Amino acid sequence: MTAPEICVVVPGDIDDTALPSGGNHYDRRLCDELVASGRPVREVAVPGSWPRPDAAARDGLTRSLAELPDGAVVLMDGLVACGVPDIVVPDAGRLRLAVLVHLPLADEPGQADLNAGERKVLDAAGAVIATSPWAKDHLIAHHGLDLSRVHAVAPGTDPAPLANGTDGATRLLCVASVTPRKGHDVLVEALSTVAHLPWHCECVGPLGRDSDHVTDLRRLIARHGLDGRVDLQGPLTGKRLDDAYADADLLVLASRAETFGMVVTEALARGIPVVATSVDGVPDTLGWDPTGAVPGLLVPPDDPGALAAALRRWLVEPDLRGRLRAAARLRRGMLPGWNDTARRMATVLSRLRREAR
Repeated sequence: MTAPEICVVVPGDIDDTALPSGGNHYDRRLCDELVASGRPVREVAVPGSWPRPDAAARDGLTRSLAELPDGAVVLMDGLVACGVPDIVVPDAGRLRLAVLVHLPLADEPGQADLNAGERKVLDAAGAVIATSPWAKDHLIAHHGLDLSRVHAVAPGTDPAPLANGTDGATRLLCVASVTPRKGHDVLVEALSTVAHLPWHCECVGPLGRDSDHVTDLRRLIARHGLDGRVDLQGPLTGKRLDDAYADADLLVLASRAETFGMVVTEALARGIPVVATSVDGVPDTLGWDPTGAVPGLLVPPDDPGALAAALRRWLVEPDLRGRLRAAARLRRGMLPGWNDTARRMATVLSRLRREAR
């Protein structure tokens, strides 16, 4: 018997290599793995500047939802769904609606006004999916959601070869969109404190999501005399991104909020240790190796001094580097794949279909 179709509503830029994001990567790999596992998927990609679409994008989403048959199981990316409750909520009663929340809208700076609308959408949905156990608890507490309707389906990780690194210490890699939430300004301040030590930091990620922030960050880099040592590379995908990981000795993530932190597991899949902020879901994502050792160092968010101290330790303590690298290589073998993500998501959606009968 053929499995029932799953409709997945995603941002129109899901496959735009100029604007990669963790949410888009999750959506793409999930859809691909659902199909590979024999579950038919109807992708509905809706162009627009989500979560604040213009009139044309709103009309497009309205038409797309109207075309879905009554009773269809529909998984909507929260970036699309949660900013437009006036469009989504009226259809929630006739559809079997699940909303995948990569990041609560109000957790992104400048989006607190979208919080009430997101709550209306999540209240109307039959199921809400978060990307980590921490994010699940956060959504329940933040929006007062019924525990039985909220599920955690964590991202998977693609297998990757061990990174060779550069010299074992000095090649630092940060993979993140250059936005205030990702904390590049904190990273630059921290790096300025260890400028007397040898290192080079490659920052990989879109530069077009907040142009004012990027301008301020370039000025900060110049003010600290770090031009040529901190490189804003823009987005990299495919082989170019793989090469950046292959050359990296350490991944650095200075985020102010992070429900999961997919780049952490992408680094660990290559045996690369991590220095990251101990924010939200990141500590659980970093995790422990089978011996209980942590494959990296965690520091408080928004604390350049603490981040600088961790980087200094990494750069000057070879024994520490060896321990962290060994732990990262052991942790590498513990990471679940995207087939596990697809299986867990299919279980949630199947339950939604059964309960709606």
